[in-house]
Amino acid sequence: MSNSSARPTPKPGVLDIEAYVPGKSRAPDGVKLHKLSSNETPFGASPSVQDALRSVAGHLELYPDGQAGALKSAIAKAHGLEPQRILCGNGSDELLGLLAQAFLAPGDEAIHTEHGFLVYDIYIRAAGATPVVARERDERADVDAILGRVSARTKIVFLANPNNPTGTYLPEGEIRRLHASLPSHVVLVLDAAYAEYVRREDYISGLELVEEFDNVVMTRTFSKIHGLAALRIGWMVGPEAIVDALDRIRGPFNLNAMAIAGGAAAIADREHVEKSVRFNDEWLEKLTRGLTALGLRVTPSVGNFLLVHFADEAGRTAADADAFLTTRGFILRRVSGYGFPNALRLTIGSAEANEGVLVALGEFLRA
Repeated sequence: MSNSSARPTPKPGVLDIEAYVPGKSRAPDGVKLHKLSSNETPFGASPSVQDALRSVAGHLELYPDGQAGALKSAIAKAHGLEPQRILCGNGSDELLGLLAQAFLAPGDEAIHTEHGFLVYDIYIRAAGATPVVARERDERADVDAILGRVSARTKIVFLANPNNPTGTYLPEGEIRRLHASLPSHVVLVLDAAYAEYVRREDYISGLELVEEFDNVVMTRTFSKIHGLAALRIGWMVGPEAIVDALDRIRGPFNLNAMAIAGGAAAIADREHVEKSVRFNDEWLEKLTRGLTALGLRVTPSVGNFLLVHFADEAGRTAADADAFLTTRGFILRRVSGYGFPNALRLTIGSAEANEGVLVALGEFLRA
């Protein structure tokens, strides 16, 4: 007879992982919801996506294309890439996890920055490796701090550029300096989830480095500017050797047919993307100016969100502001898990939501 006290246990390290907690998505009953917690676009998906999804809906009994060929071709055309260097995933999260799975083992280390995406730590630990944190300077990644954490055990450097939740970025010169100083066997992962929003002349998403070097990959997502968060579509481009390694361990049908068709339609609609960028540019400036006028500190952002800092005093903390705003239907993102216990991340939403949250914050600060 088996020992009744015995039970299956995860491998060492799994239970040390802090589960990812998404932002709130509900307002109190009877209050109009303005969800500004998940960096979703207020424009939704391109109208052409709906047509693409309808074309798939009548054939749901069929398996999707396991290589997502139509989506790879559309991405390659949009960015001037070779399809064989592209890999698509169930969100860019899956691709980040596959990179950790393929290149990290117990005893290895991977570096991420102090306020970087929480899933980096999760995937590093899940692979049995050790996460190493590089401090940031003025809420921006610090190349010297990253390089100072490189050791003989370092196998991957994860860098979100622009970063979430700060909205800050490293310019091309700093990205190239970072890469030039890394050992050639270390994979530099440039997570460019918000690249489409950036309009700075000194910014590069990573495509340029991928073309030049054998140890750089860039990941992107359809969840933000393309408005397809519900379909979970991500993609990466990298050297063929790295793409081949990940292709061997991914699930055989990791993208569903609607995701493939919808993503291909979305990336072809440049007008929809440009409309979103223009709106974002307008409200990024207006909200920064309005929040600053209220006496709040705002981290300068190039994304579709702002990190808003509150005074550390009774009745004026981020937690107090979050509770106040929630009663009025404005749902922002608490970012304590990112090292900002007294800040909220505010997604740029519709004009109504943006104007309303400024009014509500004004009421909160005067209360």
